[in-house]
Amino acid sequence: MVTRLTKARPRGSRWTSVLAGLAILLIAAAALMMAGAGPAYRGELISLGEAFSLLRNGVYAAGGAIAVSIIALLFSMLTRRSKPALMATLVIVAAVALLYVPWQHWQRAQQVPAIHDITTDTQNPPAFEALANAREAAPNAVDYPGEATAQQQQAAYPYIKPLVLAEAPQTVLAAAQAEAEEAGWRIARITDSHIEATATTRWFGFEDDVVIRLTEIENGVQVDMRSASRLGASDVGTNAARIEQFLTALEARLE
Repeated sequence: MVTRLTKARPRGSRWTSVLAGLAILLIAAAALMMAGAGPAYRGELISLGEAFSLLRNGVYAAGGAIAVSIIALLFSMLTRRSKPALMATLVIVAAVALLYVPWQHWQRAQQVPAIHDITTDTQNPPAFEALANAREAAPNAVDYPGEATAQQQQAAYPYIKPLVLAEAPQTVLAAAQAEAEEAGWRIARITDSHIEATATTRWFGFEDDVVIRLTEIENGVQVDMRSASRLGASDVGTNAARIEQFLTALEARLE
């Protein structure tokens, strides 16, 4: 008679696998909610409030995945099971990577003022004309907000200034149009000294309006620019970054 000896599984090993599996489900749900919030809003499947709720719930799910993974790791050490431990570790790494984007966005929001209208000329900002009706229909006003915004901009973005180029106006206008088209902006109007366009953010599809104004000066052209969001009290630095990048690219194009 042959007796088969089987090694007894440590107590709690089943719960280790269950916890690791739950962590995987939570991180998968978090990824779907956080990645899908923007495209769902952009495709007009959900409202902006619902999109932000999805993002918030995704953050909660990712946090839950980390908590469950830590418990799974503790069980894995007690039961000496390496596979659930590996799964839990990978979930923690994925959750941290997933949470980095909203954390970075939140950090940036704390460092910049809650303004959404940025211009190189705060005393005489380029005006929206062709886009005036679109802006009047949006939550944010068509007119420049005023001195309070100008002071906050100067404190936060002192580098946002006019660009002076020793070029003919027609040359600068053509280069500015080329840069706007290359950036993927939707151009609303072009005159001899004025370009109006709309830039759309990639993830949520928020629309920000842009005005580029050319003024002839002695031996060149002064380029002023204004970029303003249609929605939201704060742009989290987006409009200032857009102006800086555009003027830098325009200058490089004309060198």
